[in-house]
Amino acid sequence: MRIAALLTTLIVLTGSALNAEDAKKERKSEKGFKQIWDGKTFEGWKASENKDTWKIKDGTLVCNGDRSHLFFMADEEPFVNFELRVDVMTKEHSNAGIYFHTKYQETGWPKYGFEAQVNNTYKDPKKTGSLYGVVDVKKSPVKDNEWWTQTIRVEGKHVVIKINDKVVVDYTEPKDQKPFSKGFTRLLDKGTFCLQGHDPKSTVYFKNIRVQRLP
Repeated sequence: MRIAALLTTLIVLTGSALNAEDAKKERKSEKGFKQIWDGKTFEGWKASENKDTWKIKDGTLVCNGDRSHLFFMADEEPFVNFELRVDVMTKEHSNAGIYFHTKYQETGWPKYGFEAQVNNTYKDPKKTGSLYGVVDVKKSPVKDNEWWTQTIRVEGKHVVIKINDKVVVDYTEPKDQKPFSKGFTRLLDKGTFCLQGHDPKSTVYFKNIRVQRLP
Protein backbone atom coordinates (compact mmCIF):
# COMPACT_ATOMS: atom_id res chain seq x y z
CA MET A 1 0.00 0.00 0.00
CA ARG A 2 2.83 2.36 0.89
CA ILE A 3 4.61 1.62 -2.39
CA ALA A 4 1.39 2.24 -4.33
CA ALA A 5 0.84 5.53 -2.51
CA LEU A 6 4.42 6.59 -3.19
CA LEU A 7 4.04 5.73 -6.87
CA THR A 8 0.80 7.72 -7.07
CA THR A 9 2.46 10.72 -5.44
CA LEU A 10 5.42 10.45 -7.83
CA ILE A 11 3.11 10.33 -10.85
CA VAL A 12 1.17 13.38 -9.63
CA LEU A 13 4.35 15.34 -8.93
CA THR A 14 5.84 14.36 -12.30
CA GLY A 15 2.63 15.39 -14.06
CA SER A 16 2.64 18.71 -12.23
CA ALA A 17 6.25 19.31 -13.21
CA LEU A 18 5.49 18.52 -16.85
CA ASN A 19 2.44 20.83 -16.81
CA ALA A 20 4.53 23.61 -15.29
CA GLU A 21 7.20 23.07 -17.95
CA ASP A 22 4.57 23.16 -20.71
CA ALA A 23 3.15 26.38 -19.29
CA LYS A 24 6.66 27.86 -19.15
CA LYS A 25 7.27 26.96 -22.79
CA GLU A 26 3.90 28.44 -23.77
CA ARG A 27 4.67 31.72 -22.01
CA LYS A 28 8.05 31.85 -23.73
CA SER A 29 6.50 31.20 -27.15
CA GLU A 30 4.01 34.03 -26.54
CA LYS A 31 6.67 36.55 -25.54
CA GLY A 32 6.37 39.73 -27.59
CA PHE A 33 2.70 39.22 -28.43
CA LYS A 34 0.06 41.83 -27.68
CA GLN A 35 -3.61 41.08 -27.01
CA ILE A 36 -5.75 43.12 -29.41
CA TRP A 37 -9.15 42.16 -27.99
CA ASP A 38 -9.96 42.83 -24.32
CA GLY A 39 -12.32 39.85 -24.01
CA LYS A 40 -15.16 42.03 -22.71
CA THR A 41 -16.17 44.75 -25.18
CA PHE A 42 -16.03 45.70 -28.85
CA GLU A 43 -13.61 48.55 -28.06
CA GLY A 44 -11.09 48.88 -30.89
CA TRP A 45 -13.20 46.80 -33.26
CA LYS A 46 -15.87 47.85 -35.77
CA ALA A 47 -18.50 45.63 -37.35
CA SER A 48 -19.73 46.22 -40.88
CA GLU A 49 -23.27 45.42 -42.00
CA ASN A 50 -25.54 43.31 -39.76
CA LYS A 51 -23.82 44.21 -36.50
CA ASP A 52 -26.19 41.98 -34.52
CA THR A 53 -24.33 38.98 -35.96
CA TRP A 54 -21.68 39.57 -33.27
CA LYS A 55 -22.07 38.81 -29.58
CA ILE A 56 -19.69 38.59 -26.61
CA LYS A 57 -20.23 35.66 -24.26
CA ASP A 58 -17.93 34.42 -21.49
CA GLY A 59 -14.85 36.13 -22.89
CA THR A 60 -15.52 34.90 -26.40
CA LEU A 61 -16.55 36.61 -29.63
CA VAL A 62 -19.45 34.68 -31.15
CA CYS A 63 -20.67 35.18 -34.71
CA ASN A 64 -24.04 33.87 -35.86
CA GLY A 65 -26.23 35.74 -38.32
CA ASP A 66 -26.22 37.48 -41.67
CA ARG A 67 -22.89 38.38 -43.29
CA SER A 68 -20.80 40.74 -41.19
CA HIS A 69 -17.12 41.48 -40.76
CA LEU A 70 -15.54 42.68 -37.53
CA PHE A 71 -12.50 44.87 -38.24
CA PHE A 72 -9.66 45.72 -35.87
CA MET A 73 -9.48 49.54 -35.87
CA ALA A 74 -7.49 50.43 -32.74
CA ASP A 75 -4.05 50.73 -34.31
CA GLU A 76 -3.45 53.44 -36.90
CA GLU A 77 -0.18 51.87 -38.02
CA PRO A 78 -0.98 49.21 -40.64
CA PHE A 79 0.29 45.68 -40.16
CA VAL A 80 2.87 44.60 -42.74
CA ASN A 81 4.99 41.80 -41.28
CA PHE A 82 3.46 40.07 -38.26
CA GLU A 83 2.42 36.87 -36.55
CA LEU A 84 -1.26 36.69 -35.56
CA ARG A 85 -2.65 33.97 -33.31
CA VAL A 86 -6.36 33.40 -32.71
CA ASP A 87 -8.11 30.64 -30.76
CA VAL A 88 -11.10 29.37 -32.74
CA MET A 89 -13.95 26.90 -32.38
CA THR A 90 -16.77 26.02 -34.78
CA LYS A 91 -20.15 24.36 -34.51
CA GLU A 92 -21.12 21.78 -37.13
CA HIS A 93 -21.46 23.00 -40.75
CA SER A 94 -20.12 26.47 -39.94
CA ASN A 95 -18.04 28.84 -42.04
CA ALA A 96 -15.99 31.91 -41.08
CA GLY A 97 -12.59 33.40 -41.72
CA ILE A 98 -9.72 35.55 -40.48
CA TYR A 99 -8.65 38.33 -42.87
CA PHE A 100 -5.31 40.13 -42.91
CA HIS A 101 -3.89 43.03 -44.97
CA THR A 102 -7.46 44.23 -45.32
CA LYS A 103 -9.26 47.52 -44.59
CA TYR A 104 -12.67 48.53 -43.33
CA GLN A 105 -15.63 48.53 -45.69
CA GLU A 106 -19.27 48.99 -44.79
CA THR A 107 -20.80 46.17 -46.86
CA GLY A 108 -19.91 43.10 -48.88
CA TRP A 109 -17.08 40.60 -48.78
CA PRO A 110 -13.73 42.32 -48.10
CA LYS A 111 -12.16 43.52 -51.35
CA TYR A 112 -8.69 43.87 -49.86
CA GLY A 113 -6.41 41.37 -48.22
CA PHE A 114 -6.45 37.62 -47.77
CA GLU A 115 -8.65 35.19 -45.85
CA ALA A 116 -7.39 32.36 -43.69
CA GLN A 117 -10.34 29.99 -43.92
CA VAL A 118 -12.30 28.64 -40.94
CA ASN A 119 -14.42 25.70 -42.08
CA ASN A 120 -14.33 22.09 -40.92
CA THR A 121 -17.65 20.67 -42.15
CA TYR A 122 -19.35 23.46 -44.13
CA LYS A 123 -20.07 22.58 -47.79
CA ASP A 124 -17.28 24.80 -49.16
CA PRO A 125 -14.40 22.45 -50.18
CA LYS A 126 -11.83 25.01 -48.96
CA LYS A 127 -11.20 23.88 -45.40
CA THR A 128 -9.71 25.33 -42.23
CA GLY A 129 -6.26 26.80 -42.72
CA SER A 130 -6.68 27.53 -46.42
CA LEU A 131 -5.27 30.78 -47.78
CA TYR A 132 -8.62 31.16 -49.48
CA GLY A 133 -8.49 30.81 -53.25
CA VAL A 134 -4.69 30.85 -53.26
CA VAL A 135 -3.57 27.72 -51.44
CA ASP A 136 -6.56 25.60 -50.45
CA VAL A 137 -6.60 22.85 -47.83
CA LYS A 138 -8.89 20.00 -48.87
CA LYS A 139 -9.20 18.21 -45.51
CA SER A 140 -9.63 20.07 -42.25
CA PRO A 141 -6.85 19.39 -39.73
CA VAL A 142 -9.23 19.99 -36.79
CA LYS A 143 -12.75 19.13 -35.67
CA ASP A 144 -15.90 21.05 -34.78
CA ASN A 145 -16.64 21.72 -31.09
CA GLU A 146 -12.93 21.75 -30.22
CA TRP A 147 -10.72 24.80 -29.71
CA TRP A 148 -7.66 25.22 -31.89
CA THR A 149 -5.06 27.96 -32.41
CA GLN A 150 -4.86 29.42 -35.90
CA THR A 151 -1.58 31.22 -36.66
CA ILE A 152 -0.91 33.51 -39.60
CA ARG A 153 2.67 34.68 -40.14
CA VAL A 154 3.58 37.15 -42.88
CA GLU A 155 7.11 38.22 -43.74
CA GLY A 156 7.45 40.14 -46.99
CA LYS A 157 5.85 38.01 -49.69
CA HIS A 158 5.89 34.86 -47.56
CA VAL A 159 2.81 33.54 -45.72
CA VAL A 160 2.71 30.60 -43.32
CA ILE A 161 -0.55 29.38 -41.77
CA LYS A 162 -0.45 26.95 -38.88
CA ILE A 163 -3.20 25.05 -37.12
CA ASN A 164 -2.12 24.04 -33.62
CA ASP A 165 1.54 24.59 -34.63
CA LYS A 166 1.21 22.35 -37.70
CA VAL A 167 2.02 24.11 -40.98
CA VAL A 168 -0.87 23.72 -43.44
CA VAL A 169 0.04 26.54 -45.87
CA ASP A 170 3.49 27.80 -46.91
CA TYR A 171 3.09 30.31 -49.73
CA THR A 172 5.38 32.80 -51.43
CA GLU A 173 3.70 35.34 -53.68
CA PRO A 174 5.23 35.40 -57.19
CA LYS A 175 7.00 38.60 -58.20
CA ASP A 176 4.70 39.02 -61.20
CA GLN A 177 1.46 38.30 -59.28
CA LYS A 178 -1.51 40.36 -60.50
CA PRO A 179 -4.48 41.49 -58.35
CA PHE A 180 -7.57 39.30 -58.50
CA SER A 181 -10.28 40.28 -60.98
CA LYS A 182 -13.70 41.84 -60.29
CA GLY A 183 -12.25 44.69 -58.25
CA PHE A 184 -10.71 42.51 -55.56
CA THR A 185 -7.13 43.27 -54.54
CA ARG A 186 -5.26 40.20 -53.33
CA LEU A 187 -1.64 41.27 -53.14
CA LEU A 188 0.49 41.07 -50.01
CA ASP A 189 0.88 44.64 -48.86
CA LYS A 190 -0.37 46.03 -45.54
CA GLY A 191 -3.57 46.60 -43.61
CA THR A 192 -5.54 45.43 -40.62
CA PHE A 193 -7.36 42.26 -39.52
CA CYS A 194 -11.00 41.26 -39.54
CA LEU A 195 -13.09 38.30 -38.47
CA GLN A 196 -15.85 36.99 -40.69
CA GLY A 197 -19.42 36.18 -39.74
CA HIS A 198 -20.55 34.18 -42.76
CA ASP A 199 -24.25 33.24 -42.54
CA PRO A 200 -27.15 32.58 -40.11
CA LYS A 201 -26.50 28.82 -40.05
CA SER A 202 -22.86 29.22 -39.03
CA THR A 203 -21.76 29.66 -35.40
CA VAL A 204 -18.08 30.34 -34.77
CA TYR A 205 -16.18 31.40 -31.64
CA PHE A 206 -13.01 33.51 -31.42
CA LYS A 207 -10.90 34.44 -28.40
CA ASN A 208 -7.35 35.17 -27.24
CA ILE A 209 -6.53 37.34 -30.26
CA ARG A 210 -2.88 38.35 -30.10
CA VAL A 211 -0.32 39.68 -32.54
CA GLN A 212 3.37 40.42 -32.76
CA ARG A 213 4.80 42.83 -35.30
CA LEU A 214 7.85 41.56 -37.14
CA PRO A 215 10.70 43.55 -38.72
